[in-house]
Amino acid sequence: MDNTKTMVRAAAIIVAVLAVVVFGFNCYYTIGEQEQAVVTTFGTPTAVSTPGLHFKIPFIQKVTKVDTTIKGITIGYDLNSNISREEESLMITSDYNFVNVDFFLEYKVSDPIKALYASRNPVAILKSIAQGSIRSVVSMMDVDSVITTGKSEIQANIRSMIMEQLDEWDIGIQLVNISIQDAEPPTQEVIEAFKAVETAKQGKETAINNANKYRNEKLPGAEAQVDKILKEAEAKKEARINEAKGQAARFNELYEEYIKYPLITKQRMYYEAMQELLPDLEVIIDNGNGSVQKILPLDSFTE
Repeated sequence: MDNTKTMVRAAAIIVAVLAVVVFGFNCYYTIGEQEQAVVTTFGTPTAVSTPGLHFKIPFIQKVTKVDTTIKGITIGYDLNSNISREEESLMITSDYNFVNVDFFLEYKVSDPIKALYASRNPVAILKSIAQGSIRSVVSMMDVDSVITTGKSEIQANIRSMIMEQLDEWDIGIQLVNISIQDAEPPTQEVIEAFKAVETAKQGKETAINNANKYRNEKLPGAEAQVDKILKEAEAKKEARINEAKGQAARFNELYEEYIKYPLITKQRMYYEAMQELLPDLEVIIDNGNGSVQKILPLDSFTE
């Protein structure tokens, strides 16, 4: 019985010692010179620890260390193999030329809490911002400036654009520097493909210009012809209307005269009709024996 009690006491002592040791090791933590730590209490960030020895509440507080050293990202090439990645490096300039440009970007964590919790992958966001800024700036420069004289200006403009967007995103990442590693024309195959595209563009523009020129030449004449036809139609319409009105007015006048003097009016209309018909009327009498007698017109009597 005594042995059993002794064993129980010994086990309790061992458990107590182990608990003290575990509790003691979970009460403190050490932060290195190039690190910072985010302390969370029940999952909520409550403090940022600087380098040195610090204490925390075991099982309640959790510490996540963040590396604050300067790190780098390559854009346009692989850092280990130094092989170009054209999907990143190939860009077009303002004078419609292709160029391969490689960049090296340096950054560091400026806010550990935001770097951990403001976004899922702040480094990927930084690279995406950098690629967009690079293409935007390079597209505004000519190819000679990109390859030779304009590198400093390009780097300064890209740096300014990235920093402005990082301030908007506020992901706890700070840009340290970005520099052009290399800039050169692309492969001959890409150059030939680009020339083919430019030739097609120029052909398209030429065809459009020729079509516009033909339209501008023909359109005024067509419009003038349409205007002429419309005016002629309007003139004919007016003439027909006026003629109809005149005939209607004349008929009304004759009708009024006819009502007043029917017989005289009939005779006058008969004479007027004969006056119009007789000058063009020919009357020929055939007596059946081959002889023909011409009565009208009376040319033989009037010559």
